[in-house]
Amino acid sequence: MDLVPAPFHADLSEGPDHARAYWVTASDGLRLRVAHFPSDGARGTVLLFPGRTEYVEKYGRTAADLAAAGYGTLAIDWRGQGLADRMLDERRTGHVAVFEDYQRDVQAMLALADTLEVPGPRHLIAHSMGGCIGLRAMMDGLDVASSVFTGPMWGIRISNPVRPAAWAISRMSKSLGASHLFVPGTGADSYVASADFEDNLLTTDPEMFDYMRRQVLAIPDLQLGGPSLNWLHEALAETRRLARRASPTQPCLCLTGTNERIVDLDRIRARMARWPGGRLEWVERGEHEVLMEAPKTRARLMAEITALFDTAGDSRAGAKARA
Repeated sequence: MDLVPAPFHADLSEGPDHARAYWVTASDGLRLRVAHFPSDGARGTVLLFPGRTEYVEKYGRTAADLAAAGYGTLAIDWRGQGLADRMLDERRTGHVAVFEDYQRDVQAMLALADTLEVPGPRHLIAHSMGGCIGLRAMMDGLDVASSVFTGPMWGIRISNPVRPAAWAISRMSKSLGASHLFVPGTGADSYVASADFEDNLLTTDPEMFDYMRRQVLAIPDLQLGGPSLNWLHEALAETRRLARRASPTQPCLCLTGTNERIVDLDRIRARMARWPGGRLEWVERGEHEVLMEAPKTRARLMAEITALFDTAGDSRAGAKARA
């Protein structure tokens, strides 16, 4: 694979020195962006799968924390968001044709990891929609020594009375030629650019909220609004399919805020109850983005995350030595 430089806003990201971004191409021709955040003498590499609406710069501070602990990071702009190719005339619609297409993006990311010869073993951090993509990737054989999921979208929080309507409207939109339209109640506005900090759904930390807002206001092309009806239908179908499958075997830590209001908590409880070697930890008062919470919380969680990576990496190295 040829290395093709892509734009990267290091000043807004506040990540490790010498971070770079590259264009990669998925198997269906869509152009994606992947950022590499290096760590000197890294003992492994984290594959970071962002959530819906997110982009690589948003994880600069997380990558800096990981670099300080000895881990490099690769993060991706999924198709339809960040600076990756968008598929609709209304650029701010969160859209995908079929959810399995995100696995094409995973493969393009892994090809870049191989080209860069990033140090192993590899580990996964997957947030929200990235948690759905990451779970399927692991079920399908993604080679990581361990995984961390934060607020994973293993189900979407929809009230029981509304859920049948969400299925019906999103399914009907395909035959009516309306699947590209925004889900009712959403629109083109970026949540973090337009919402007030007070009672926001993402974080209790005003400084981190401002960090996210500064990025999307400085680079409007990073902004994304609500999902399309097609995205909703595909997401509901994918999370239902995954709920029926067995859990992966690698060690797993799932971090979820006690004030989580976006993803389905019952699906998280059910998954982690049947994940051998998995542990669910509730982050007190945490909102959807627990890695974007106050400094003390972030430091504590990062210590737990890197301890898992250290243990899993040592275990994998020992297994290889015995083989």
